[in-house]
Amino acid sequence: MHYDVTVIGSGPGGYIAAIRAAQLGMKTAIIEKYPTLGGTCLNVGCIPSKALLDSSEHYYNALHTFAQHGILLKDLRVDMPQMIARKNKIVKETCEGVAYLMKKNKIDVHHGVGSFVNANTIKITNSQGESQTINTQKTIIATGSKPINLPFAPIDKKRIISSTEALNLQAVPQTMVVIGAGVIASEMGSVFARLGCKVTMIEFLDSMIPTMDKTLGRELQKALKKLNMDFYFNHKVTAVTNHGEYVSIVAESKEGKQVQFEAEYCLVAIGRRPYTEGLGLENIGIELDKGGRIPVDEHLQTKVKGIYAIGDVIRGAMLAHKAEEEGVFVAETIAGQRPHINYLLIPNVVYTWPEVAAVGYTEEELKEKGKPYKVGSFPFKALGRARASMDMDGLVKVLADRETDEILGVHIIGPRAADMIAEAVVAMEYRASAEDIARMSHAHPTYSEAFKEACLAATANRALNI
Repeated sequence: MHYDVTVIGSGPGGYIAAIRAAQLGMKTAIIEKYPTLGGTCLNVGCIPSKALLDSSEHYYNALHTFAQHGILLKDLRVDMPQMIARKNKIVKETCEGVAYLMKKNKIDVHHGVGSFVNANTIKITNSQGESQTINTQKTIIATGSKPINLPFAPIDKKRIISSTEALNLQAVPQTMVVIGAGVIASEMGSVFARLGCKVTMIEFLDSMIPTMDKTLGRELQKALKKLNMDFYFNHKVTAVTNHGEYVSIVAESKEGKQVQFEAEYCLVAIGRRPYTEGLGLENIGIELDKGGRIPVDEHLQTKVKGIYAIGDVIRGAMLAHKAEEEGVFVAETIAGQRPHINYLLIPNVVYTWPEVAAVGYTEEELKEKGKPYKVGSFPFKALGRARASMDMDGLVKVLADRETDEILGVHIIGPRAADMIAEAVVAMEYRASAEDIARMSHAHPTYSEAFKEACLAATANRALNI
């Protein structure tokens, strides 16, 4: 069997790459190790976690804010098995949607582990150990990532768990320690805190979501403290032990002071690593870099002509939408087009509540570059729409060039920040100034007015509603 393009991995990057290649007239195949399509994102990542985040937010609001809205309930409780069942239904339907798209675009789907025999031959071995080989002119590697394990805290899937296991807990634990305070740690920690679990976060660095603008980390910590979460920053975990019915955790501060914790579960959420096992890269002469990533050039092509890599297995942020952009980029490059990706303008989002979203430079990055800038910010509590919905935590922060007023970065923590950030991306794609946004009419009352007000604040401190 011969293909113009074969994609290994069916996550957002992989299946989007396959669809775009098929749209461009190429005979396309996709190889997926697992029985369902969609990769980590659809099966055990983005989609199921958002389902649980929404469910836990509904419960929390029913418990804490419905009475203020004049909605009275009694005997409120969490039905965790039903919550998980709803999540599973959403995952199933979403994965089936990807399978439909493969059929619609006449893409051949092969289930099994894809391994290079040579640059144009791939061996596919299914779960029964049966194998077949296919020939391909071009290959796109899109095998994604796996959770990082700690040597002293091996994930046993019982008491020491990753986000995958956390997504399937059948009862709300009374206590949970989360190692890490990044995106996954924040999202999953907030899910269980909202459901009534006492959550403690331990982070080696000095803030939450440490790769994002420091203002966002501080504001997110304030919001999550309201869920009765505890935080230990600048602490290094040194030991995690499963005692059967509980887990003990030992951490050490920068000053050398030891702290001990006990919890029903320990969630290890310190990040993810590129997943390249079983690809047979050694058979085609591809060596990984120090971070375990596949090196690629500016066209996302590896050192082997005709073999490309996208998403979590290459440099850059591990984001589903980044992988999607790269999938389209490679398919169009193969077709002879000249696509472009501006990596600075790929937004980053944390789906806690309040949501966190950012695009462009952080204030810390601008300081490090010595770039002259100005800051405008506006709190959601000053918005009528936010007061009406009782979502008053957070702010919009705009960074603009001190001389030209061009927007250099937008950082939002607040209601619907994940959707609001799109306006900032559009503005920055067209190199808009803060004045441009300040002069545009924003519907009232909306959350997006906060972006306009922050831009007004960045231009001679002209915010109107504070």
